[in-house]
Amino acid sequence: MILAPLHKRLYSFLMKNNILYKYQFGFRKIFSTTLALIEVIDNLIQNMENGNTSVRVYLDLQKAFDTVNHQILLAKMNNYGVRGTVHDWFTSYLTNRKQHTVIGQSQSELQTITCGIPQGSVLGPLLFLMYVNDIHKAVPDVNLRLFCR
Repeated sequence: MILAPLHKRLYSFLMKNNILYKYQFGFRKIFSTTLALIEVIDNLIQNMENGNTSVRVYLDLQKAFDTVNHQILLAKMNNYGVRGTVHDWFTSYLTNRKQHTVIGQSQSELQTITCGIPQGSVLGPLLFLMYVNDIHKAVPDVNLRLFCR
């Protein structure tokens, strides 16, 4: 299947060029919930020892993969250096997808999907990481720890 080799090449490109946010612990080789917890606990202890206050905010984005805007993701991919034929392939992969619902003998009309990452493929998690990769920039001077699962 074409998706697994494409995932491997894209992941390698992102790692080689140090594109993924360093405190993103989800969907990455050698990163885990355990490592994320160690980072958080270490940071808490350092702040306590230095007399600093720590604030933690935990967010759980429901149906996060379903909310990915295709145009924003494709623009981010272009900014990260995914261009040319590969970018064209991803554009084709994400756009003009259609779906319908079947219940018993009834079937809805075909609808164009305007957002969301195809789930169940090896590419889904990696595309989501690229989509949220710059979220840490919304909170300057803070080292956010991200864990997507």
